[in-house]
Amino acid sequence: MKRRPAPDEHTASAALQALSRALAALARPEDVRAFLQDLCTPAELEAMSDRWRVVPLLLKGVPYREIHDLTEVSVTTIGRVARTLESGTGGYSTALRRQQSRSSTASH
Repeated sequence: MKRRPAPDEHTASAALQALSRALAALARPEDVRAFLQDLCTPAELEAMSDRWRVVPLLLKGVPYREIHDLTEVSVTTIGRVARTLESGTGGYSTALRRQQSRSSTASH
């Protein structure tokens, strides 16, 4: 496999910003899904979906082993998500809060 040099921090940051803008431009869940399916491999989608599935359970305080039993997501992945919830940038919590806010608004 051909190796490319690692991008410098500015290039990587600009690329992530461009990807973030592309996702933010998609208003409908089905558009986001289509974009993600085009962008990611099936394994990448599964990994991201697994991480997202455990977020609400961790925030409810469900023990790791019970989350594993409910979702079949590895305890290692559950631990990584938990660490990110504690010391990450807050993205999981923001996304979940907004998703819940939209769900409650739509049901009224």
